[in-house]
Amino acid sequence: MTTRLRELIQQLSEAINEAITESEPIAGVVQDIRSHGFDVLLMLEASIALNDLSAKEAEQVEVPAGHSAEQPFTKNDLSFLRQLRISVDGENVTSEKQDDPGSAAR
Repeated sequence: MTTRLRELIQQLSEAINEAITESEPIAGVVQDIRSHGFDVLLMLEASIALNDLSAKEAEQVEVPAGHSAEQPFTKNDLSFLRQLRISVDGENVTSEKQDDPGSAAR
């Protein structure tokens, strides 16, 4: 990871923190909680994942019927959705289900 990339990730982290701390809706709710006699400690975890967009990684996959071809899914998109147990209509995922013996019980 380059120094510049580390700096950009740090800037992203700071921007997220600033957006949360300066959010009027969040500040309003925090004030409401404090008015009920409680102090608020808000801890959020943000995970930042980077994928190298080499030609192989950015290879587009066929978009299932009924979906917009303007924003096709990459292989990484489909992998991420599978990790969240989200299937995409028209995608062949039967081989994954057969590999996981517990999937039939879910």
